[in-house]
Amino acid sequence: MNSSLSVLIVEDDRPVRSLISTALQSRSYRIDTAASGNEALVRLTGSCPDILILDLGLPDMDGVDIIAKVREWSQLPIIVVSARSADKDKILSLDAGADDYLTKPFSVDELLARIRVAARRLQFLHETSSSDIPVFNNGGLTIDYRSACVTVDEKEVHLTPIEYKLLCLLAKNIGRVLTHNVILKEVWNNTLGNDTQSLRVYMASLRSKVEIPLGAKIIQTHIGIGYQMIRL
Repeated sequence: MNSSLSVLIVEDDRPVRSLISTALQSRSYRIDTAASGNEALVRLTGSCPDILILDLGLPDMDGVDIIAKVREWSQLPIIVVSARSADKDKILSLDAGADDYLTKPFSVDELLARIRVAARRLQFLHETSSSDIPVFNNGGLTIDYRSACVTVDEKEVHLTPIEYKLLCLLAKNIGRVLTHNVILKEVWNNTLGNDTQSLRVYMASLRSKVEIPLGAKIIQTHIGIGYQMIRL
């Protein structure tokens, strides 16, 4: 992980902002802070941080609105750190484009782990944008986009068209939590509506074909929210 990454911390609670800043500075991250939504937007456009840590309950605007604004022009990883613990708040944030969601109170170690995941996603975004990489690798999993061929430990895995689209969507968003709504929209263009049961069936089949021969869990379930491919 590149410890010289810059992180913008948007948090109006001074003790929490100080806690996060101190923890990251001690690990050589470059830190900038903001205590309001408007200040955050100025910082985002001015300093262009690598990662955004965002509270939702800001004094001048809702954090979900900030996520939506950022996603109009940037794919930088966004980690929400919020006291809102209801699934609906997590889904709103993730649907708007957040990569991850951490509920207060939180441990510093857990936040650091989420940041490491975000840093790996950032590296992947840079790699895929800097060159037209036709092959995706994660552990023993390989996706050859040119031939639409999936292999695990160099043995071909036969997927249905829907399973292949699911796997590619997760791979291209590795490290990011994708909600049921996002997956249904991207894979089925919302033709399934809110049929999360069908999604679970397809995902179970995909897992049996990929994870069993791989011998590792590569797709993580966020109960009631969605799914995430993890980097092996």
